[in-house]
Amino acid sequence: MSVRRLPTLPSSTDDWQRMARTARLVLSVPAYAVVAVVAAVAGLTLFVGSLNVPVVGYALTGGLPLDARVTILLQLYPFVGSAFGPLQGGLLVAVAALFGVDVAMLTYHLREHGGSLSGGGGSVVGAVLGALGAGCAACGSAVLVGVLSLFGVSTTLLFLPLDGLEFALLALVTLLLSVHWVADGMRGGRVAGCPIDP
Repeated sequence: MSVRRLPTLPSSTDDWQRMARTARLVLSVPAYAVVAVVAAVAGLTLFVGSLNVPVVGYALTGGLPLDARVTILLQLYPFVGSAFGPLQGGLLVAVAALFGVDVAMLTYHLREHGGSLSGGGGSVVGAVLGALGAGCAACGSAVLVGVLSLFGVSTTLLFLPLDGLEFALLALVTLLLSVHWVADGMRGGRVAGCPIDP
């Protein structure tokens, strides 16, 4: 019978250095760097698209020329258009980038170390929360109120002090924990020929 370790929190500089080193080593493999970029772009596209479903629908199906469609769709992204302020746009990009790193590390761990989703459950939770909570700070609070109203929680959650950015921050923290847990699960292994510190 094997004993499972309980998940830990990144509490020391060694933990943060291990996370950064493991992520850097995984991303140094070109195939996993491509996975990270594709996942980050897909995540960011999902985030901004979910906020503007009618605009995306019109841009894709309306009778517009191709250049107008591309312009409309590009204007939905942070720092390209004016849909997001600097703080919300920065959080959105950070969550998308961390989502990409997490997906790449989880893919590497599952493929190279023969891991399973039960061992990488924290990463799956982090990726799901990142996808659901980060892109839609305003509607994230509405979704949470809808779910929690089933349990008798009132609409007072709509008056959050950061106007819903709490969900992007929660997704960022969850993704950081997920990266930590994947890096922790890879300890003692090798990435790109380099050992991960035990």
